Amino acid sequence: MSEDEIRLALKRIPLFAGRNLGDARYQRLGGLTNRVYRIGFEDGEAYCLRLPGIGTEDYIDRKVEATNARAAAAAGVSPEVVHVDPPTGLLLTRFVPGARTMSPAGFAADIGAVRRAGEALRRLHDSGQRFDFRFELFAMIDDYLGVLDRLGSALPPGYGDVLTEAQSVRAALGAHPLPLAPCHCDPLCENFLDDGERMWIVDWEYSGMNDPMWDLGDLSVEGGFDAAQDEALLAAYFGGEASAFDRGRMVLYKAMCDLLWTLWGLIQHANGNPADDFWAYALNRFERCKRLMEDPSFAAHLAAVRAG
Repeated sequence: MSEDEIRLALKRIPLFAGRNLGDARYQRLGGLTNRVYRIGFEDGEAYCLRLPGIGTEDYIDRKVEATNARAAAAAGVSPEVVHVDPPTGLLLTRFVPGARTMSPAGFAADIGAVRRAGEALRRLHDSGQRFDFRFELFAMIDDYLGVLDRLGSALPPGYGDVLTEAQSVRAALGAHPLPLAPCHCDPLCENFLDDGERMWIVDWEYSGMNDPMWDLGDLSVEGGFDAAQDEALLAAYFGGEASAFDRGRMVLYKAMCDLLWTLWGLIQHANGNPADDFWAYALNRFERCKRLMEDPSFAAHLAAVRAG
């Protein structure tokens, strides 16, 4: 996207109406499906501009995202929303100064960042904010399967068999459900911004009311956390030792998030998203899901969740 196109997008935002954007500086930031830019001015003023990716309207409700992004900012875990236009998906937020975008390597090098992420998730879950949309794991799997069917995309061999096995996980999770909380639901490492004292969370496209342990399990998977990182995350979140029940839910959601995001990757592949090799991405996630569910410890975690 050219600077002229970015300026045209900015001119649709009331904050910049009539403003000379000649001194603005544009820096492309990360993003798998969207185009994200830092917009900086000579006076130090800085914003983050998000323009939606092609095809995202098939599975993202931008009105829900706008409501939840504002609620997350009110909870103190996300930057202020300056402007949002749900029909177009355009979003402008304050830029967090001095913060680094996290990555698996960044979390691996700084156990304190893992703890700050756990504290931020607890702050969000305990905030009392109400998000629009209820994140229903198995309903979303059905929806994604429907999208793939319309796109004529094939599933990895064995996906249906694993989905059938996942019904025991569904039953265990439903036996003693936790109160729903406002959740991010897509905690990629890159959606965490660390200023060294506080962790900020961005990108609320998939957010909704959910079992809070989903966020912990998904972050662990996305970050490739080892046992020590998992313990740090749980201890920071709970302020001490996690119960077998809570730990078990986190592990079950590790498998289920890979089961879900396998389908998401296949949708990106079918839509021709050039940001990554999404066929390989989907296969890798599916294989990781199978390995975890086949691990002997998985049955023990399943039993702990079933017992409550």
